[in-house]
Amino acid sequence: MGRVVLVTGVSRDLGRRLARELADDPAVDRVIGVDIVPPRGDTSGVDFIRADIRTPVIAKVIAKEDVDTVVHMSVIATPGGVGGRGTMKELNVIGTMQLLAACQRAPGLQRLVVKSTTTVYGASNRDPAMFTEEMNPKRTPSSGYSRDAYEVEGYVRGFARRRPDVEVATLRAANILGPGVQSPITQYFKLPVLPTVLGFDPRLQFLHVDDLMAVMRHGVLSDAVGTFNVAGDGVIMLSQAARRMGRATLPLPSFAVGGLGTALRKLGHADFSPEQVKFLTFGRGVDTTRMRTELGFEPQYTTAGAFADFAATLPPGIHSPGRLASPDNVLAGLSHQLTRGDARG
Repeated sequence: MGRVVLVTGVSRDLGRRLARELADDPAVDRVIGVDIVPPRGDTSGVDFIRADIRTPVIAKVIAKEDVDTVVHMSVIATPGGVGGRGTMKELNVIGTMQLLAACQRAPGLQRLVVKSTTTVYGASNRDPAMFTEEMNPKRTPSSGYSRDAYEVEGYVRGFARRRPDVEVATLRAANILGPGVQSPITQYFKLPVLPTVLGFDPRLQFLHVDDLMAVMRHGVLSDAVGTFNVAGDGVIMLSQAARRMGRATLPLPSFAVGGLGTALRKLGHADFSPEQVKFLTFGRGVDTTRMRTELGFEPQYTTAGAFADFAATLPPGIHSPGRLASPDNVLAGLSHQLTRGDARG
């Protein structure tokens, strides 16, 4: 008999895709997808159950379906998609607490795999060149997605101590890129002009969406336990990323970037947050030695390769061949973006 896997967050693209890929794996007998709304798109091979992980009903699902492996994919990064920051925090933190409480009471549970994020390390001027898994953020995240992920990981560690018989793997993924990915960082790179923080050129690391799916499948089917940074090899500077897309940049003081980000968020063009501004100021790098030596996973895409595959799906920027770049073009691009949003509103 193969594994019986429960995947949370299947109404979102990444959760739905992972559930489908697991359903096609011969080592998996059944896949149960849970969420508060049905997934859109093809879910062939996946048994969907409408369930809110914030409620005790999730414990009944785990028990009734004889689940032996839980994959937690529903830690959400975009508050705009769920009705605001309050709902996002409730889904992320309260949802995780209830899910772990259900796992605690499931005697047949053998493995728990949690998709986390390298944003738990934060971003500051005191950061090391590369974070290893043993390191803590130099400044504890105080808000937003990074704070939620930080709290989620704390609850997961507590669960691992209470249930030493359950194999627990936490996968800290770098920013996900790839065709079709919707996230704060992809929204940022889709802007016609990229606001940057004056005087800073941050280092960026990415993980291709195909590699995310591969490492989550690997996490389900392996017996590796612990916390693992997951990212493509190498780093890319923000200035390099802009040049490779043909995008113009608009250097601004950090407070002005934050203010512009707030305006763009209200217009629905980009989901800027204080943590995003810090990331665009200081960047972040993580060490992936443990990913290779202990988890036994090797990404197919480097950071530069993941970015190139994503950038190939975007329209050419004003610095691309055949396009004229000038300060007027830069300001006109932002003005058009804001005006278009006002017209829609």
